[in-house]
Amino acid sequence: MAARVVTLAFHGVEAVRVDVQVQFTAGAFAFIVVGLGDKAVAESRERVIAAFAGLGLAMPGKRIIANLAPADLPKMGSHYDLPIALAVMAGMGIIPADALEGWAAVGELSLDGRITSVAGALPASVAAGSLGLGLICPEACGAEAAWAGGTRVLAAPSLIALVNHFRGTQVLTPPMPGPMLDGERAPDLRDVKGQENGKRALEIAAAGGHNLLFVGPPGSGKSMMAARLPGLLPPLTSEELLETSMIHSVAGLIARGQLTRARPFRTPHHSASMAALTGGGLKAKPGEVSLAHNGVLFLDELPEFGAQALDSLRQPLETGEVVVARANAHIRYPARFQLVAAMNPCRCGVGGPGRGACGRAPRCQTDYQGRISGPMMDRIDLQVEVPAVTAADLALPAPSEGTAEAAARVAQARQVQAERAAGWGGAPLNAQAEGDFLEKIAALDEPARALLARAAEAGGLSARGWTRTLRLARTIADLEGSAAVRRVHVAEALIYRRVAPAGSFAGAVQAP
Repeated sequence: MAARVVTLAFHGVEAVRVDVQVQFTAGAFAFIVVGLGDKAVAESRERVIAAFAGLGLAMPGKRIIANLAPADLPKMGSHYDLPIALAVMAGMGIIPADALEGWAAVGELSLDGRITSVAGALPASVAAGSLGLGLICPEACGAEAAWAGGTRVLAAPSLIALVNHFRGTQVLTPPMPGPMLDGERAPDLRDVKGQENGKRALEIAAAGGHNLLFVGPPGSGKSMMAARLPGLLPPLTSEELLETSMIHSVAGLIARGQLTRARPFRTPHHSASMAALTGGGLKAKPGEVSLAHNGVLFLDELPEFGAQALDSLRQPLETGEVVVARANAHIRYPARFQLVAAMNPCRCGVGGPGRGACGRAPRCQTDYQGRISGPMMDRIDLQVEVPAVTAADLALPAPSEGTAEAAARVAQARQVQAERAAGWGGAPLNAQAEGDFLEKIAALDEPARALLARAAEAGGLSARGWTRTLRLARTIADLEGSAAVRRVHVAEALIYRRVAPAGSFAGAVQAP
């Protein structure tokens, strides 16, 4: 006697089909689970036996073998409890075997037969739909799984509810998708007094999706401005929402099926390890760079992060994805995020000349900033010095423009980029433009090209720096509403690039 139920194994944000095959053979009672499962899968047999006892069901006095096929695919997690239990029930005749055809199942069992929530309900529902199957999941995950759209979802609170449903005595109603939240309201840019250069750089970064670094003494408003970036960004598109939500679902961060169109804003502490940033651990979970996909990763106190952890960001900043390679896993996660960072000029905080200046300058400043590698710094498009806020700045009234006005300009610039990408078949944001598409959209006239060439020769601008300067100049032109990239736009872009040795920021290039 044998029975089969379909379930799913998670491989990054993708779900792979797994067949749970249960066979009853003669012999003394034994319950064996095979198929390259981890400790949680091995413990499923105990939870299934206890759940049956909680329902008043006795396991058959036979040898029961549950095989998770394909057997060479690693299985991790407790969501195999439910499909194993359903396959055993089908083999015992408690549930009609044909009733489970056309369904995949995920869920963890409690000892009294209730079905508890598991991570990954949304990608499981999407994968089940692509296989032409419905999804049986815990009741707590039903609202999340229903966001998959065309997939049939059966959300059950317990095993006995599933038995009654398939026997026709108590039919379960399909769940509705959870609520769409607006997200927390970002603080207003109007609260920032002074720092006009910093706010200008923040608006440019938001308009083109560029990486941004604020450098300044403590209390100058670096973190304050970074916290206002989410308010400048447009909401997630439907495609971006699905991508981001699937990552958060695998990480177990979606509560009660609630999704939000607000872009992620992740702020890991500077003690975070490389695995915490890029992903990994025993189950190769997504890291901060993937949780910030389609959003912002804010790294405060940038030099305090480990050098290895910081340099691990270099590849995802270029490719938009991260590959978690471990002995037992090789998983690819999307990681197209916007990096925003803040740092003091030196360990003492104040840095260069002026009142309260560091007594060990310039060596203290050079050593502290030297913790960030040159290749990492080369990937940051805007590097902005943020001076200390003066008493005169604090005495000024609130600025006339705030987040609403800046966000409107950002939205208009992004709309221009989207229309240009749709017409020419390129990247939707200037920060992602490359190759022939970049050459088309950022074609320079002779004065602009001459200025960029002189800056490259004088400051050692790398090939990557050249490309990123073009992208930045294109965004500045978009904010101005200019179809062409002129010399003035290149000049402003060069001001934000570090083209001098560590410890000094480019500021010699002036717009005409």
